[in-house]
Amino acid sequence: MGETRRDFLTGLGAAAVAGCGLPLFDPTRWLQASVAPGTAAAATQWAMVIDLELCRRDDVRRACMDACRREHNVPAIPDPDERIDWIWAEERQHVFPDLVHEHTAVEVREAPVLVLCNHCTKPPCVKVCPTGATWKRERDGIVMMDMHRCIGCRYCMAACPYGARSFNWRDPRPHVARDAEGKPVSDYPTRTAGVVEKCTFCAERIRAGREPACVEAVRAVPGAAGALTFGDVTDPGSPVSQLLRHEQTVARLVDLGTGPNVYYLVSRSPVAAAEGEGA
Repeated sequence: MGETRRDFLTGLGAAAVAGCGLPLFDPTRWLQASVAPGTAAAATQWAMVIDLELCRRDDVRRACMDACRREHNVPAIPDPDERIDWIWAEERQHVFPDLVHEHTAVEVREAPVLVLCNHCTKPPCVKVCPTGATWKRERDGIVMMDMHRCIGCRYCMAACPYGARSFNWRDPRPHVARDAEGKPVSDYPTRTAGVVEKCTFCAERIRAGREPACVEAVRAVPGAAGALTFGDVTDPGSPVSQLLRHEQTVARLVDLGTGPNVYYLVSRSPVAAAEGEGA
């Protein structure tokens, strides 16, 4: 199967942060230089834990992705090379290449894994953006996008080792879901051609004291309690912190030093699993 645009950008970003270089800027400087404005450790740091086993279920993944699309008017563009995704699924062998080997069962290697922006503690995308269109919020660590300031240079896409950003090659508005009156199903601002977009951890919902749309949606899926857990990782009493402290979890490409704040639950202890089933 041929390499997709997202696969290419993911590989390019990982190589860049690892220090292999890009023609337009020196990536080794991103992580070695003093922390740029907006990249300091946040007083609050929102994070997400994704249960790998529960999210193998089609209904769980679909609930997450559909909720995200409805909430943010994410366009459904049929061309796979132009698709726009804030949260989507990739095969485990591509998400965690260091956790599989030649003897890993095919069903494990090809198991779907939910992926999204990792809202890094040290986001390389922020350091390369020439206009400040992408920045990290100091109060809670969310890596944000201002689509009005984006000039479409796509430096951020090249810098992101997770392939978590999408570029609007065409006007996305004809491809968003609409209600019976022909209006977008959400009042979230629609975008235009020539700008980059990505997951924002549903910053607008957090401001209103609500959980991200994907987390809320999965709660309604029977038997999926705990598929997604969201909270403040700096709070030792938060569910996210409890999972990270007591359960086996992994994160993507931690050796790059970006400090991802999306974690993956590999397995639950018997007590935690029983509590999840009873939730």
